[in-house]
Formats: sequence, C-alpha cells, structure tokens
Amino acid sequence: MSNQKPSSNLSRFFAGIVIVLALGLGIFIYLVILGAADNFDAEGHPKNIIGIMYKGGFIVPILIGLLITVITISIERFMTIMRAKGKGSIEVFVRKIKGMLASDQIDNAIRECDKQQGSLANVMRSGLERYKIVTHEPSMDNESKEAAIQKELEEATALELPMLSKNLPILSTAASIGTLIGLIGTVFGMIRAFAALAAAGQPDTAALATGISEALVNTALGIVSSTFAIIFYNIFSTRIDALTYSMDEAGFSIMQTLKSHHSTTQFSK
Repeated sequence: MSNQKPSSNLSRFFAGIVIVLALGLGIFIYLVILGAADNFDAEGHPKNIIGIMYKGGFIVPILIGLLITVITISIERFMTIMRAKGKGSIEVFVRKIKGMLASDQIDNAIRECDKQQGSLANVMRSGLERYKIVTHEPSMDNESKEAAIQKELEEATALELPMLSKNLPILSTAASIGTLIGLIGTVFGMIRAFAALAAAGQPDTAALATGISEALVNTALGIVSSTFAIIFYNIFSTRIDALTYSMDEAGFSIMQTLKSHHSTTQFSK
C-alpha cells in the first residue's frame, strides 16, 4: 500500500500538468494560428474556416485545450494498458504457469512471471510467492493455505486495477462537458450576432449568417471533443475489463490446479 500513494500522487500531478499545458497550448493556437492576419481580409472578416473559428470567441481556446487533453490522456492510457498486458500472449503465459505448477516447478513459474511482466504476471507472482511460503507452514491445514493464496491473489489484483483505470475519469468528464461548453460558446455567439443585428437597425442576412456560423464553431469543437473522449473511454474500459477478466480467470485456473494437486504433494503434511 505504501507504493500506491506515491504512484497516485504522481498520476494526479501528471494529469494536472497535462490540463494546464493543454489549455496554454489551446490559447497559443487560438491567438497565433487561428488569429493570424492571413485569415482575415482588410475589414477583419474571416477568409477561411480558420478565421471563422477565431471569431468563435474565448470559448474556442478552452475547447481546443480540452481536445488536446483528451488526446494526450488517451495516448498515456494506451501505453499504460499495453504495458499492463505484458510482453507475451496472456493465454500462452497462463498455460505455461499451469504446466509448471503441475510439475512442481514453482521457481520456474516465478521466473516466467518476471519475463512476462505486466499486471497479470504481477498478480500471479504474488500468488506463487505466497504459495511457496505456506507450503513450509506445517501448522496450517489445506483450507487455510488455499485461503491465504486466494487472499494474496485478490489483494494483488486490487493493487493493479487502480493503475489501469487512472485518468479515465478525465476522459469521462471531458465526454460530459465538451458539448456543454460548446453550447455555452454558441449561446454567447448567438447573443452577439443578434445584438449586432439589432444595433444595425435593419435586417442583414449575410451578417446574421456569418454570426451564426461563428457561434456554431463552438458546438462543433465541443462535439468533436466529446466524441473522441467517449470513443477512447469505451475502448480503454473494454480493454481493462478484458484484462481484469483474464486476471480472475487465471487466478481461478491456478487455484483449481493447486487444489487438485495439493492432496498428493504440495499441501500434504
């Protein structure tokens, strides 16, 4: 548990830095790239879609920062989950471990976990190490030994899962607020457009259409950010669920192998 707290603090620090830097980059893109003079004519009217995005207002850099945050967190989660899967096939790894257990090669099984690495290998290694310890405890009966191994597997799994799901709340939050922030920007833009139309004193369909298009830029950016966040969140959630299922399945299989084997050798007193 002591290693979990520093890791959690580091993760929060990383997420905070990413959000701040993404917002700063969003402001830079808004001012320098979208606001470049080449995107506007002599009267200040947008000449292209980039200029129209700039006219979307102060909500635009916030939405750009949100989109950059979603992409950055998604890349970080992808790399973390790929490392958590380990270096080789999970199915092949589990078969090797079961075969080594059946032939009493506990040390070889532990070394195989070290080669495989990843979350599943870490869980299995913890269970195997506990297995080595309880086999030399003559005071424990078979049920107590099995319970001790099962508890170790569960605790190791509980330590690995938070690492897999870190920063996913950021993606779920972005999925929820992206469209809402975009709508706020659109409402502000529509207010400005109609206020300008009222000040002109006469209908100007071209000016109204331009104002509406500038306002809708915010909604478009918000929808794009939310869409990416939803897609990545669901992809990572599915992969984490699959990896968690593999942990449970592997732990169950190993426990069954141990239970069928302990009556003759390892757990015999």
